[in-house]
Amino acid sequence: MTSIPSIAIIGGTGKLGAAIAYRLGKAGYAVILGSRDPAKAQATAGDLGVTAADSNAAAAAQGDIVIVTVPFAAQTETLAEIAPHVSGKIVVDTTVPLVPPKVMRVQMPPEGSAAVRAAALLGEGPRVVSAFHNVAAHKLASDADIGCDVLVFGDDKDARAEVVALADAMGLRGLHAGALVNSAAAEAMTSILIFLNKTYQVDGAGIRITGTLTPPAG
Repeated sequence: MTSIPSIAIIGGTGKLGAAIAYRLGKAGYAVILGSRDPAKAQATAGDLGVTAADSNAAAAAQGDIVIVTVPFAAQTETLAEIAPHVSGKIVVDTTVPLVPPKVMRVQMPPEGSAAVRAAALLGEGPRVVSAFHNVAAHKLASDADIGCDVLVFGDDKDARAEVVALADAMGLRGLHAGALVNSAAAEAMTSILIFLNKTYQVDGAGIRITGTLTPPAG
């Protein structure tokens, strides 16, 4: 894309969705919030200084890039709602397969990961990328320097690069992490981070890749 893409946040009134919207809005992106509750979307968008849509489907139709930030339990229904509006677009799935009450235990779906499941549910039209699993929403919603890496997964390298750039614009460090199936590692890590937060009384543990990283060419 030669111009700055507009970003639709699906489930944008949740903690992660609103936090991503806040960071991207600050970075100069046009952000459209979607929600099952239009009134809540309007209120949250007003607080963040972004635009609200009447529904998740309407937001998906308006956005160049669509970021899905709903709980695992709502993934199937939400993707079915937006599927008619995302053909040819980058769809970023942030879903982590947490199954309450045992959220500190890794519980992957039969497909192997929530991202692979999302790709299967959406079909061949969109370019599915997976990211933003391991960053604490309440930290992302602040102006703090989080110092957290965002592992970005996808089978389309150009689509991955777009999402790496979004993470960078949000003050994080986006890193190419390979094929969409690799998303299982970051999704599973979320349960481990929740365990670490409780065990070591951490206020939102994240991940950081050590060593000197040379960005890939192209």
